[in-house]
Amino acid sequence: MPWLQTLWREFTAVFPAILAIEAGRYIVTAGLVSLVISTFWRARFHARKIQARTAAPMDYRREIFASLGTAVIFSLTGFGMHLAAKAGWLTIHHGFTERGPLYLALSLAAMVVAHDAYFYWTHRAMHHPRLFRAFHWTHHKSKAPTPWTAYAFDAPEAILTVAFVPLWAAIVPMHEGALFAFVTWQIVRNVMGHAGVELSPVSGRPSRLFGWLSTTTHHDLHHQHGRSNYGLYFTWWDRLMGTEHPDYQARLAEIAERSRSAARSAPSVARVAVLLLLAIAGAGATVAAAQAAGA
Repeated sequence: MPWLQTLWREFTAVFPAILAIEAGRYIVTAGLVSLVISTFWRARFHARKIQARTAAPMDYRREIFASLGTAVIFSLTGFGMHLAAKAGWLTIHHGFTERGPLYLALSLAAMVVAHDAYFYWTHRAMHHPRLFRAFHWTHHKSKAPTPWTAYAFDAPEAILTVAFVPLWAAIVPMHEGALFAFVTWQIVRNVMGHAGVELSPVSGRPSRLFGWLSTTTHHDLHHQHGRSNYGLYFTWWDRLMGTEHPDYQARLAEIAERSRSAARSAPSVARVAVLLLLAIAGAGATVAAAQAAGA
């Protein structure tokens, strides 16, 4: 069958590059965040550890193995989107002839806000007793999350998670760069949310300016208790629906106090934050280079 041969040639030409980018995005981001935490452990992050519990080597192995399986599912979805775009079923802009930079920025911001809502409701649904074991059990084996927990999903959860991207792209024409920025933002925030230490510059008081952004503690409490804090990027859905953990603000205040006590002779939070951002930027540049090479 000629069409099957054509599909196979397309698959062998495109899929390995997509898989390398997707797995590389996970490995580089989780690896760099882990490296920064390890490098500044005594100076900064030991005081920001969220739980007394520590992940065991077997936890790391399980997380990495499951996350690489997730990367395969994400890559197959990416290949499907590649075929759909070639067939004209999806509109993905490769330049600014039809839609300019402002459209790129606005559509990316809208995609992030929409994904946060999608994540909250699908995540909350996966905690239903009838769905939990099939969809979400593997991810919640990580009671003390690590940066490597980010993609540790069962196959049904991985499919449900990645389904948002083609669904959104089928409704909203997107720039190729916006899609790349979105999936990079998603893995960075996901890894930071599972870091096991508080990475946000918390002060101990609810912030009117940044209080709507979720912190590492926000998602860590979800892994500890499983019945609250379903949001991903923002806290507004949990607040609106009454599912924010009642001790969340107190836990942040406790971490902030410990951090202040340990900070007198340590590098500033700003310096560590800059180093972390540089590491993440390096991850993005590395993946972008891989994408360019694959193209």
